Amino acid sequence: MYILRLFVFITLLVSVMTAQTPQFNLMPYPKEIALTGDHFRLTKDFDISIFGIEDTDLQMYASRVLRRLSGRTGLFFPQDYITNASRYDSSDLKIYVERAGKLVINEDESYYLSISSSSVMLKAQTTFGVMRGLETILQMLGSDERGYYLTGARVTDEPRFTWRGLMIDVCRHWMPMDVVKRNIDAMAAVKLNVLHLHLSEDQGFRIESKKYPQLHLLGSDGDYYTQEEIKTIIQYAAARGIRVYPEFDVPGHTTAWFVAFPELASAPGPYKIERNWGVFDPTMNPTIERTYEVLDTLFTEMAALFPDEYFHIGGDENNGKQWNANQDIQKFMKENGIKDNHELQAMFNKRMLKILTRNGKKMIGWDEIFQPELPKDIVIHSWRGVKYLFESARKGYMGILSNGYYIDLIQPAEYHYLNDPAPVDSVLTEEERARILGGEVTSWAELVTPETIDSRIWPRTAAIAERLWSPGTLRDVESMYQRMEYISYQLEELGLLHIKNYDMMLRRLTGYRDFAGLKKFVDILEPVKIYTRHRQGVKYTSYSPYTRVADAARPESMISRRIRKIFEELMAGNTKNAAELKLLLKEVKERQTAVKEILQVSPVLREMQPMSENLTKLAQLGIEAVDIYLSKKKPAKNWHKKVEPVLLEAEKPYGQTEIPFAKTVSEFVHLLIK
Repeated sequence: MYILRLFVFITLLVSVMTAQTPQFNLMPYPKEIALTGDHFRLTKDFDISIFGIEDTDLQMYASRVLRRLSGRTGLFFPQDYITNASRYDSSDLKIYVERAGKLVINEDESYYLSISSSSVMLKAQTTFGVMRGLETILQMLGSDERGYYLTGARVTDEPRFTWRGLMIDVCRHWMPMDVVKRNIDAMAAVKLNVLHLHLSEDQGFRIESKKYPQLHLLGSDGDYYTQEEIKTIIQYAAARGIRVYPEFDVPGHTTAWFVAFPELASAPGPYKIERNWGVFDPTMNPTIERTYEVLDTLFTEMAALFPDEYFHIGGDENNGKQWNANQDIQKFMKENGIKDNHELQAMFNKRMLKILTRNGKKMIGWDEIFQPELPKDIVIHSWRGVKYLFESARKGYMGILSNGYYIDLIQPAEYHYLNDPAPVDSVLTEEERARILGGEVTSWAELVTPETIDSRIWPRTAAIAERLWSPGTLRDVESMYQRMEYISYQLEELGLLHIKNYDMMLRRLTGYRDFAGLKKFVDILEPVKIYTRHRQGVKYTSYSPYTRVADAARPESMISRRIRKIFEELMAGNTKNAAELKLLLKEVKERQTAVKEILQVSPVLREMQPMSENLTKLAQLGIEAVDIYLSKKKPAKNWHKKVEPVLLEAEKPYGQTEIPFAKTVSEFVHLLIK
């Protein structure tokens, strides 16, 4: 027994060590990969054949991959489109597939990939597995003095979670079709498989209804998807192995509904589209039949439009103020023995469930919809945390996690990456763990426009995609950052603007002058985190300018991250990178000289002058602090009085941006003066 346990321990240790040391710029990293030492050399005659079934979506997907490979290498491959007529036993890449994938949860997406010096073989049970494997092949591309090659390896891969999603809020700021399509392409590249469209909000009702056209005509400012456009999005995603399902948030977040149907509200109108951000009072009246008549008709129409088996009803952030103030609602509650608003919303949810069940749909809602008497095939969408996710799993309910994946909160990739829907060391039983389907990245759009959405979603979402696909033991943060940067550039070929628009926005801020100095400055900064921008003296609305430095700045500065990391190493007693740290801080100081002139001549940039001054002082202080630390001497008498104002000022935000390493420098300095 002891030997068996030792063997199991060693096997587990090896698997953990293997999982934590990725060797290639692959993301998500495969479940198992073994190098063969070979290279498959790409030539101008490279071609692809598909065996097993004839599937148009897969043929087109493989053809696009061939073009992307051609684009990266500059090789003029003779094959145009991959069809049955172009199937050859001698093809360089042979694909074997058993059946077409089905757009349902728990569909097989596994694949096996073999790359030798003479051929490349990709096998999968479903077309979706082939699609996932083709993305891995693209990431295996390398080059040397002899040309381009695919690294020789055997890859056995499958996802850890079946539900790997991205939610796009198209309501608070309208997101046209091209935004959705390019993000679908990026989703496929990192093996995400669910697109959640948030289609109704206080700020807009964003889809055509032929039953109630007044909803989109009065509640959207003219910005909405026609039903034909929705069909196009669904088809576009399906061709990439991605499910699409809708969310219509009820009974709260419904101001835009009431522009067309004020009689559904719990307080008298008139109503107009909300232009501000926050949680608002307007809420549907759950005690009148007219509410259910409209919702039944609309949801029946939308259920027919969206083929996916799931339908999201929202259900979050109903503050209950209109219900409390409505005498008729209070009377209804008293007569029906409903003790509070939670029970009243539970009654509403049950009516929604009946409507959806009748239309062949399974209900999803945010945490607030959870109640024990609901059927076990609903899905709890947790925005409040794993505590609530685990609670619902223990009670027999399926769930998906978004808490920790709110990509609009401008948190670092590391934070998202280490956030796990079902950690390997969690106390859940295997049966309970199986009920956790996966997670969704949520891109809320209060502070996001079509110009900036890509930079807020990517590349950090690639790290979350790996968390949802790859083994739970894969937690090497430094490797993740290295690979994420590489994949970020590859995503550009799909039309994403997360890198390109950065320069464009900075150029505009300078009045179309030379922006090189400004870029060196903004490269160090990050937008303030969470919802802090709403509390810094600027009132944002749906029509505010989202074109300032805070909007252009990347969510995570790699320069600042490196500075912060080396300071943390020093506090842990590791001095090996101290010289690098001093050089980085010196460079930060020099960058402020380069930006000084442009900050003075561009009015929109003047709000950033204090930030530049603070960076100069903080960098100088950081250099002094490192020198003191390395000298192993105490700081000079009263040094702390000199540096304290610098530290306090450096931690202040300006222009809704912050110095990411300011707090770390402060911690380091206070360690010195203890």
